[in-house]
Amino acid sequence: MKKTMEYLHQKKRDGRKITMLTCYDYPTARLQDEAGIDVIFAGDSVGTNQLGYERETSVTLDDIIHHLKAVRRGVEHAYLLADMPYRTYENADTALATAQMLLRNGADGVKLEGLHEEIVAHLYNQGIEVWGHLGFNPQYHEKAAVQGKTYDSARVLAESVRSLQAAGACMVVLELIPEELGKIITEQVTIPTIGIGAGRFTDGQVLIVHDMLGITPRELRHSKNYGHVGEIMLKSFQEYASEVEAGAFPNVSNVRHMKAEELSQLMRHYGIE
Repeated sequence: MKKTMEYLHQKKRDGRKITMLTCYDYPTARLQDEAGIDVIFAGDSVGTNQLGYERETSVTLDDIIHHLKAVRRGVEHAYLLADMPYRTYENADTALATAQMLLRNGADGVKLEGLHEEIVAHLYNQGIEVWGHLGFNPQYHEKAAVQGKTYDSARVLAESVRSLQAAGACMVVLELIPEELGKIITEQVTIPTIGIGAGRFTDGQVLIVHDMLGITPRELRHSKNYGHVGEIMLKSFQEYASEVEAGAFPNVSNVRHMKAEELSQLMRHYGIE
């Protein structure tokens, strides 16, 4: 079954949690889809987690499209969301061109950061499923920090979500906000909320795949290491290097042989006894 926006909204109405993970390549997309993840997200976090950029602001539209196309090939059932990179939605025309490019390359919907009601409304009026993203916004905030900790800032953030909903946003990601604020916002809006570092009471959760697999070397309070994959990879690389240096790999079980008569002919040709 293909997971649509209506499916995601129905999960909110039913009180069932929505699952979401970032993804940047075909084999990971296949596994996430097979695992039943609801939303697979080709996000601009590809920059810092896959491409070696210092910040998400370095990610280009070409970067996103390259990875989106790979992810699309591995997704059959999940809703596929794509990020609109930094400075690709500064006005209505640019935003529409960006969104249409992402849709043509396989996205089911697009996400933008910040309070841009006019842009959201323009995309919505063109029939595009557009997601908001409020709280900590990597494209605009230089340092990761919890947002909405005071009464005034929390009220502004909550009203901003309502504004995006009114403009036509179909869902919203809430990043690095207090759990209490995440709960209030989720109860105040009809669109599903997806949290990352936003507590237990949002309609769903998203994590960066490198964080939850344990590839990211640092400990993150909002995440959980489900796989310790980084440790496994490091150990495997070290074992491989050691065996190659010692001549233990490849061994007889890893090689192929010529037929005796073909080998004899080749050896005669080169004068090998």
